[in-house]
Amino acid sequence: MKKQFFIAIKFLMVITIITGIVYPVFVTVIAQTAFKDKANGSLITKNGKIIGSQLIGQNFNTSRYFWPRPSSCDYNPLQSAGSNLGPTSKKLKVQVEKRRASFIKENGIKDSIRIPSEMLFASGSGLDPDISPEAAILQVNRIEKARNFNEAQCHQLISIIHKITEKPQFFMFGEEKINVFRLNLELDNIRQ
Repeated sequence: MKKQFFIAIKFLMVITIITGIVYPVFVTVIAQTAFKDKANGSLITKNGKIIGSQLIGQNFNTSRYFWPRPSSCDYNPLQSAGSNLGPTSKKLKVQVEKRRASFIKENGIKDSIRIPSEMLFASGSGLDPDISPEAAILQVNRIEKARNFNEAQCHQLISIIHKITEKPQFFMFGEEKINVFRLNLELDNIRQ
């Protein structure tokens, strides 16, 4: 009995060292050498100061910037969560209709134009940082008016959208997307 007890304790210690120390250190070393930016949260700095992360959606609710996907947690990463509203929810239907009407009105687009779903529904985490290129293009007129862009600046804005559009992963998984935070940083670089 004592012999089995000591074998069990030795086994526990070995497994604890392997899974609690060796494996985490190994994974951390690999991540910090091969994927340093991603392992550290894909942080974006400006003038030596951290201003955000490419992985977390942020609220840009002025007419001068591209709007992100709606958030059910008000873009708070500590409260990351979906709304838990299902397809038969009346509350969800009301939210979507309000978002649709607001998007159409604020962007000055026709009621008959299809609004991309990511501009109407919050993501599962409430922090999705990406929108589709179509959602970005629908917002261009609003931004051009708010920033008083001339024709050259408008063309520059469209080319920025095309330049930072990310293709599907491995060219087959997912859809094209644009990181709104990166897009808004590029937008601020257009000289006025």
